Amino acid sequence: MSSTRTKADLLARIEDEREQWHRLLARIDRAHMEEPGPMGVWTFKDLTAHLLGWRERTIGRLDAAGRGDETPPPPWPAEWDEADDASVDAINAWIYEQHRERPLDDVLADADVSYQRLASIVSSLSEEDVTSPERFPYLEGQALADADLFGHLHEEHEPAIHAWLAERGR
Repeated sequence: MSSTRTKADLLARIEDEREQWHRLLARIDRAHMEEPGPMGVWTFKDLTAHLLGWRERTIGRLDAAGRGDETPPPPWPAEWDEADDASVDAINAWIYEQHRERPLDDVLADADVSYQRLASIVSSLSEEDVTSPERFPYLEGQALADADLFGHLHEEHEPAIHAWLAERGR
């Protein structure tokens, strides 16, 4: 079965997601980005780093595939299984530790650049790479063009961010 979307569709979605991210950032007072709230003790900066850590995993996989290389190992300990809830908690803690001392501006800049990097890698792939359900085995039969690359933000974290903003009258 082939994809119903194209490479151009995916590139447009990446740009749309980047614009949505910028709109979200515009709603958040920088003075509050390093206060606990949107995810319990995690700050908005921590949440941004969390999203970035997982996006970097996707970028690394796509970049390797575009070069014809094997899927790279994850940056976190290899024994942690991304499909196991306990391991995901450990991975999230690992990502937090990697970024917790980084300056806010650096985390925000890296998050922004990650959209550009993702678009650049997708641009370098062929139309067939992007639309073939068999191309990326870790997508489990789904074409990259049809994959939900941003559901992590929208489904898991955006409701908490909006609730946090509502508490602040934003």
